[in-house]
Amino acid sequence: MTTGASALGRLFNISLGAVPADAVAAAITGSRVHLKDVGGVSFVVVASAGSTDILDVDLQEHDAATGGTSQDLDIITKYYYQSETTLDGDETWTEGSQSAASEITNIGAASTENLVVIEVRSEQLSDGFEWVSLNIPDLGTNGTKYCAILNVVHDLMVMRKPTNLAQLNA
Repeated sequence: MTTGASALGRLFNISLGAVPADAVAAAITGSRVHLKDVGGVSFVVVASAGSTDILDVDLQEHDAATGGTSQDLDIITKYYYQSETTLDGDETWTEGSQSAASEITNIGAASTENLVVIEVRSEQLSDGFEWVSLNIPDLGTNGTKYCAILNVVHDLMVMRKPTNLAQLNA
């Protein structure tokens, strides 16, 4: 049965965390995502293969849309990634695991394209914090590595048609 309800607005909302930029030239600061009225966010990172530098990321929480207090969100214990010379859809997901931290270092292999998913549940934020962001530090000096971040919020508590979705980013 077709209801006409779109997954966008019913199951998830999406925003741009960071446009494609060279993470070897400078750090990339992801936009802040508001986790009010959602179950969580999945950060999706896409990285090119151009550099021999390996991908790193850093998760932050914030108590305001802009300014305010920002701090490491040391909750990443599991993440998923694909890493291959050329990502073409035939890859399987690899589960990465670590002790709880805000950083993940050396995701995938050198000179490979990467697709990374990091999930954050709203209840994992510290008291008084409603915003999160994922950043990519300056990766070094070897060539170029273009990276982009998508913020996919899910488990929407307030569902709307796509044209009426709430703004996610600060």
